[in-house]
Amino acid sequence: MKFSQYIAVVFFISVMLTGCKQHQEVRRPISHTSGTFMKKSAERNKKLVASEEDQIKTIMKSNPTIEYFASSKGYWYSYETMNELDTLTPKKGDIAFFDYEIKDIDGNIIYSQLELRPQIYYVDKQEIMIGLRDGIKLMHKNETVNFFFPSHMGFGYHGDNKKIGVNQPLLCTVTLNDFIPESVYKKQKESKPAVVKTPLQAVSTDSTPKQAAAVKKPIQNIKPKDTLK
Repeated sequence: MKFSQYIAVVFFISVMLTGCKQHQEVRRPISHTSGTFMKKSAERNKKLVASEEDQIKTIMKSNPTIEYFASSKGYWYSYETMNELDTLTPKKGDIAFFDYEIKDIDGNIIYSQLELRPQIYYVDKQEIMIGLRDGIKLMHKNETVNFFFPSHMGFGYHGDNKKIGVNQPLLCTVTLNDFIPESVYKKQKESKPAVVKTPLQAVSTDSTPKQAAAVKKPIQNIKPKDTLK
């Protein structure tokens, strides 16, 4: 073999080996998952939750006349109106009818009851605020409850992209007007009288006094005993 041919063969083999090495390196993961990041993230979340809980506890201590209850899920609540006669509470398969408003923990209104009403909630079958999802199942009919929710029980690290900020703890005042089984609610909807629309108004085809009274909204005559400010 001539020297020039030998050099060409060596060069060709070198190129092939280099290409294979580069190809193998390209196939390697660019980064490796590390537990360090996850650990630091968990520590930050723990500090954030602790900070929010301290804020809420400070507010509760400043209202010694109000009795607060701690939930096992990590929020606190107090009663404005308590129903001590009823024992039933909403459960999965029920429809809950409630009104509520959302405030910051200093009591400043973010969303008023008028903006949010009315609420018809299929218990445990709809996506709503985590805190409300649990809190409503603690309530009896005609009760009004103030809930202090840390941000992880509210809208979390992203807020609602409107009025509720990032990692914002909330105070929600909820009035549970009624709750019934979903099957009963469906029958009620099916049995509603037909409505004929006219240019001026929607007129019921059966407007007996009893039915007319049934479509009226219930008058709320519950006065809050205490207001958290």
